[in-house]
Amino acid sequence: MWLASVDGVLSPAEEARIPIADDGLLRGDGGFEVMRVYGGRAFAWDEHFARLVRALKQRRGLVVTRGGRRIAISEPLPVRGTTARVATVTYVPTRVLNGLKTLSYAANMLAGRIAKDQGADEALFITPHGRVLEGPTWTFFWVSGGRLHTPPLSDGILDSITRRFLLEECEVTEAVCTLDDVRAAEEAFIASTVREVMPITAVDDIELPAAPGPASRAAHAAFRQRVERELAQAVGAR
Repeated sequence: MWLASVDGVLSPAEEARIPIADDGLLRGDGGFEVMRVYGGRAFAWDEHFARLVRALKQRRGLVVTRGGRRIAISEPLPVRGTTARVATVTYVPTRVLNGLKTLSYAANMLAGRIAKDQGADEALFITPHGRVLEGPTWTFFWVSGGRLHTPPLSDGILDSITRRFLLEECEVTEAVCTLDDVRAAEEAFIASTVREVMPITAVDDIELPAAPGPASRAAHAAFRQRVERELAQAVGAR
């Protein structure tokens, strides 16, 4: 059973209610975070909550609407494959909301539906000039010459918590990425809270040689070690 908390009141998710006049519903005005739970413990709570505070400029729950609703939802991990094919979707970043994880996710959700209509599993945003950015809910990494790369935050992508940890745990170069770079890539992967590290088999008609490849496997192992280390430290601090 999915659980939800609205303003501190816990109930089954299907019974939770917010006022219809809430601007979070009417205008997508609010912020949110998604955290993964391992062994009953939320991973990277401080980092996710700090990002929510930056987006909202106020200390409240995991979803906070302009109408003042504080919402938390517990749900199972979605069922996904071990690899993904992605389709590019042209997108112009909205500079006003750069770096913020807001409820204005209609474009992100539409991109995912467009990709699925093309037979892909996920969408990958590119600019009209062909610069590769990120997925609707994940960060893009690729391997060239045996080295791991990811687009820079200056391109307007989200400061992903998983991305941040991978930059700390692995040797990663931040670099502008184009579709030509993807064509020359040895491997690529998705990085996100829910997916952790998911190898990409193809981008549009570009088939990637390795999925998973050695860099993807090493990045996933390094991330899981980070998770286990931090959870062990949290238990020891009790």
